[in-house]
Amino acid sequence: MDLQDQLKKLFPEHTPETEEDTGASESNIWIQDDPIICKYEKRKGKPTTILEGYTGATEDFKILAKDIKTTLSVGGSFKDDKIIIQGDYRDKIMKMLKDKGFKVKRVGG
Repeated sequence: MDLQDQLKKLFPEHTPETEEDTGASESNIWIQDDPIICKYEKRKGKPTTILEGYTGATEDFKILAKDIKTTLSVGGSFKDDKIIIQGDYRDKIMKMLKDKGFKVKRVGG
């Protein structure tokens, strides 16, 4: 006898609730028509990927930055309406943004 059967015996009139799956982080981000610019730079000899050109709210851009950093498990920051990611991850970031519905333009290299 498992736990579900025991609970049914204790509470016969109870009906279990079903959990609904909600994607809160993706549904709240505004998707623009203009492409986001994804470029590669070297800063102090280290490679960085920079995303700029988002015209929505800065809070949405910060949520997008956090999502990119946690998905790729890399460091980065959000400064001056730009997302700065440590390392050259242009291809992975562009694929991720395209899957979310953004238009992305690759600049440099």
